[in-house]
This record gives sequence, structure tokens and C-alpha cells, in this order.
Amino acid sequence: MADGTKTPWHLWLGGVVSLLWNGFGGYDFIMSTTQGETYWRASGMTQPMIDYYNAMPTWMYGPWIIGVWGAVIGSILLLLRNKLAVPAFALSLLGAAGSLVYGLMNPMPGLPPAMAMMAYMPWVILVIAALLLWYAWTMRKKSVLS
Repeated sequence: MADGTKTPWHLWLGGVVSLLWNGFGGYDFIMSTTQGETYWRASGMTQPMIDYYNAMPTWMYGPWIIGVWGAVIGSILLLLRNKLAVPAFALSLLGAAGSLVYGLMNPMPGLPPAMAMMAYMPWVILVIAALLLWYAWTMRKKSVLS
């Protein structure tokens, strides 16, 4: 960096963990949109859960795309120490919030007991997105990202 700010070790750890976490989101998005029911069945989804995803309105792809790919891009930018990680993570948080609101207004039916934790995943995703935004913003404020 031009200002000589040393990269803290936690940026590399957080960036790699973030990329792995968000990379799975990207994988899930690609598999869901290209393999659909085949992928969902292999993931253990029940027929009511598959029907729920098949009935998702087309406009919901907007928040999903922004949430997933904003996070993947934000993770890469964080590892590159680029300040654009902050708006990328902000878009990701916005997409996660939109998906959560949709899910609250249209709850998924038929969650078997073994998959009951899926009901909490949108909240977990939202919290992680908020933490990643906060972390990137803090690193930018400390001039680690430029």
C-alpha cells in the first residue's frame, strides 16, 4: 500500500473464511438455477420445499442475485484489500434482507424435523452479511483497504 499500512492477519483469515462461506452461496445459486429439482432432491428437500422454490416469483431472483454475488465479490475485494468491498457487502446485506422479508411473508411449508434449522438460515445469513459489511467498513476506516 502507498501509505504503508500493514495487512492484519485477521484480514486474510476473515477474507478466506468469507470467500468459502459465500462461495458455497454462489455454488448453491448456480446449482439451484441450473439443476433445480435434481439438486434440491439430492440436498434432501421434500416435495413441498421444492414446490415452494418452484413457485418463487421471478422478481425474487433480484435480491438472491444481489445477496449472493455481492458477497462473493465483496470477499474477493476484501482479499485484494480494495475499498469497494464495502459497497459490495452492503449490496449483499440488502439482498439478504430482501430475501428474509420475502421468506417471512411467505414461509416455507413442510420442513421436516431434521431440516428445522433451515428456518433460521435466513437470519444467520443476514447476521453474517452485516458482520462482513461492518468488518470491511472498519478495515476501510483503518486504511487497510484502499
